[in-house]
Amino acid sequence: SDLRCDLFIEESLVLELKTVEKVLPIHEAQLMTYMKLLKVPMGLIINFNVKHIFNEGQKTYVNELYRKLDD
Repeated sequence: SDLRCDLFIEESLVLELKTVEKVLPIHEAQLMTYMKLLKVPMGLIINFNVKHIFNEGQKTYVNELYRKLDD
C-alpha cells in the first residue's frame, strides 16, 4: 500500500488528521514513519472526534533525530 500523509507543511511539519474515538499507538507509529521518511523534525495529530480540539484533540511529536540536536 502507498504511504500518504495528510499534510506536509514547509518541509518541516507532518500533519495527520483523524476522526477517531481515541488516538491509538498505530496512529502515532504512522505519523512517526512519515516523519522519518520525510526527514522532518515535527509532527502533529489532530483528532476531530473530541469536544475541545485545542484541549484534547491535538498532540505534537518530535523526531528523535532532531531531539538529539538540542542536547
